[in-house]
Amino acid sequence: MSSPAERYAAARRRAAQASAFPALHEFAQELGFGLDDFQREACEALERGSGVLVCAPTGAGKTVVGEFAVHLALRGGPTAADGGGPPMRRKCFYTTPIKALSNQKYHDLVDRYGAEQVGLLTGDNAINGDAPVVVMTTEVLRNMLYAGSATLEGLAYVVMDEVHYLADRFRGGVWEEVIIHLPASVTLVSLSATVSNAEEFADWLVTVRGETAVVVSEHRPVPLWQHMLVGKRMFDLFHDADAARKHDVHPELLRYTRDTMRRLELGEGRSAGPGAGRRGPRWRGPMRPDIVDRLDREGLLPAILFIFSRAGCDAAVQQCLAAGLRLTTPEERAEIRRVVESRVTAIPGEDLSVLGYWEWLDGLERGLAAHHAGMLPAFKEVVEELFVRGLVKAVFATETLALGINMPARCVVLERLVKFNGEAHVDLTPGEYTQLTGRAGRRGIDVEGHAVVVWSPETDPRHVAGLASTRTYPLRSSFRPSYNMAVNLVGSVGAEPARALLESSFAQFQADRSVVGLARQVQRNTEMIEAYGAEAACHHGDFDEYFAMRVAIADRERALARQGQTQRKAAAIASLERLRVGDVIRVPSGRRAGLAVVLDPATGGFGEPRPLVLTQDRWAGRVSPGDFTTPAEVLARIRVPKHFNHRSPAARRDLAAAVSGTGLDRHGGRRGGRSKQAVGEDHRLSQLRAELRRHPCHACPDREEHARWAERSRRLERDTEELRQRVAGRTGSLARTFDRIVALLTARGYLSADGEVTDAGRMLGRIWTEADLLVAECLRRKVWDGLSPAELAAAVSVVVFEARRDVDERASLPRGPVADAVDETLKLWSDIEADEAARGLAVTREPDLGFAWPIYRWARGEALAKVLASGQQIDGEMPAGDFVRWARQVVDLLGQLADSGGASTEVRATARQAIAAVKRGVLAYHGAA
Repeated sequence: MSSPAERYAAARRRAAQASAFPALHEFAQELGFGLDDFQREACEALERGSGVLVCAPTGAGKTVVGEFAVHLALRGGPTAADGGGPPMRRKCFYTTPIKALSNQKYHDLVDRYGAEQVGLLTGDNAINGDAPVVVMTTEVLRNMLYAGSATLEGLAYVVMDEVHYLADRFRGGVWEEVIIHLPASVTLVSLSATVSNAEEFADWLVTVRGETAVVVSEHRPVPLWQHMLVGKRMFDLFHDADAARKHDVHPELLRYTRDTMRRLELGEGRSAGPGAGRRGPRWRGPMRPDIVDRLDREGLLPAILFIFSRAGCDAAVQQCLAAGLRLTTPEERAEIRRVVESRVTAIPGEDLSVLGYWEWLDGLERGLAAHHAGMLPAFKEVVEELFVRGLVKAVFATETLALGINMPARCVVLERLVKFNGEAHVDLTPGEYTQLTGRAGRRGIDVEGHAVVVWSPETDPRHVAGLASTRTYPLRSSFRPSYNMAVNLVGSVGAEPARALLESSFAQFQADRSVVGLARQVQRNTEMIEAYGAEAACHHGDFDEYFAMRVAIADRERALARQGQTQRKAAAIASLERLRVGDVIRVPSGRRAGLAVVLDPATGGFGEPRPLVLTQDRWAGRVSPGDFTTPAEVLARIRVPKHFNHRSPAARRDLAAAVSGTGLDRHGGRRGGRSKQAVGEDHRLSQLRAELRRHPCHACPDREEHARWAERSRRLERDTEELRQRVAGRTGSLARTFDRIVALLTARGYLSADGEVTDAGRMLGRIWTEADLLVAECLRRKVWDGLSPAELAAAVSVVVFEARRDVDERASLPRGPVADAVDETLKLWSDIEADEAARGLAVTREPDLGFAWPIYRWARGEALAKVLASGQQIDGEMPAGDFVRWARQVVDLLGQLADSGGASTEVRATARQAIAAVKRGVLAYHGAA
């Protein structure tokens, strides 16, 4: 127990803090819990007037700092200069990367400050947009800045939650645009996951935003324990905290996994029954229902089980239902049903059955649910609410759940450490592992959190230890100029200042910093080259000159060899194209070397000729030019029966006997090889060799030692030249890209020759989509004029939609005006792509036709079941969540067309009708409204 003197000193400190930071003192008293050191440090910096960058683990309470910025705005600014009057009204914008997180933060702030003080602006919702505190997605704020919106008046604070999103390769550039363009009077609050280069990011923030305090906390308020589940046994990954710091895996876990691998390799792990005789180890890990049941018995629910597959998440729920799992009480089941029924009233009954509503509700009532992007947003929001309330106990989720949504659990389970990133299966990074496992441990509820990795033969515990111990990952910019950005920048500040603004981006900041390291390496290499040159010096003469001759000879020999190879291949192709049925030839090399008769010359098609032949050894198959080191020569002719069946063994035997009956030698007088004289006959090569022999250094006894040093010098010079090119490429790289974009826009009439934005450019500046230039071209060429509302929705969908995976065949289109409009769009895209390629720019993505039928049918009022069935997917019909997400993006673009000054009156009216036609049923639902 502290002494009276200590208590008095503590009271004095608190009083001093309260007088130094009165706003923070007010805020802290309203919280109901004490502030952590990092939260207090960041809030004090904010009250002093500094910007702040807060890096802390998931669940550590970073958002408290953002909420303090809201408190400061609502508290009001200084009074007028004359000292009288009420405090000035100030605003705070709270930005998030995803709509779900915006909706959640909106509800949190409404609960605290009241609905009249808080607004929400996302692509779907606009609620009280003029409120002093507005929650929005980052794109909405970017659009406001470019449009010079009146809503920005009085803006004092901007909170950028999950600012590490600027590394996202698709949307990350938006964060940098906002940070660069915000008025200097705005204080920026950046909240980030723990990143290893926080100081670098903060250095950049200082250059573009002024004073910025960096507050980094590695401390998790709820300790996290790491485990591995091997079969039916659960092991701690680390023996203690000290072992975790050293990446030392628990010895018992290592021993057990090695023994298990050994048993598998010996075949003990293989099950009896069908397939038991297959070679190689076969491992069956614990079943998903068994994992959930075990977590329940050990008091580790609620849990999130990450399965990196939508189908896997849905299957896991079905497996648990089939196993008879029930994790809820009768009272909880009744509350779950009440919540669900109140949330789905807006969705028509016939659509609910298509969406698998009853199976979904059965899982929820048992405390089980899936959570992934393929689900209807309304269903996902219900799962999130029930999980946070502790009514749903186990959620099977893809990694999208880790993106900022506040769904903490007591335990997190990772089924695999590999995920599909849209292009390939890749290992989880330390940052992704930290983000996923960071959900474990609910502050104020759990004493500790638990992360469990399910072991399989491909999972090395030491690799898991590395992931678990690497707490941070570097933040890398994904910023690049776009057409829309270029016209907006030129229009707001002019071409040259726009160039300078781009050079102040984090992307260029990082590129320039990397140049410093590369430049140092160039300097070191230059010094090494000089040292090598000294070692290669020869007292007989100029060894550099002599070595250059040796290099020239080697280059000439390689060129001649390539030329000879090319000529031989061309001759072989020409000879194979001349073959006819019945020609007997000799295959000079390869597994099928020997005599063969031609069965089908296979000419007239595309590509290289590949005649079908039958060899003396009775093998029938196609040979290629690669099998011929010399041209194919017709040695004899024999008759091949008219309807010869090369698959018949008897027919092959008889014809092979006829080939042997020609009496020709199997291998001929010589093996087909290269003409050894060909290289030596080259006049230039003979001349170089003669000059080499006459050079004084040729007689030096240390000639080969000198040559070795000269070769090292030559290699290092080549590497150094590559480094110099990289330095040149990175210095001002964004400005060069911007110049190319400006040149293309000028050529197409979006910018004038003197750098002014034209009417077409102003239209382009209000189009916010990845294919912005293509949309602008379609409007200028009136591609979408004359379409009905459903046809317009289908036509614009091709510039928005992008299939999750490549589908080989091209999707079909509704006949008539839609098909014509899409053909015109594809022609315009092809023209733009050629222009971009010629200027060395990243090309605009090709339009994707895969969503045209679903949105066309939906806009015509057809049933959801028919609409989803018309979506072209590799694994069946389109998931409802995907349909809703892409339909909302189509609606967003239609809204831009309806408000576009560059669109015809007809297109604007049709776009408004199309929006009304699409916004029905499952698309009429808004979670936050």
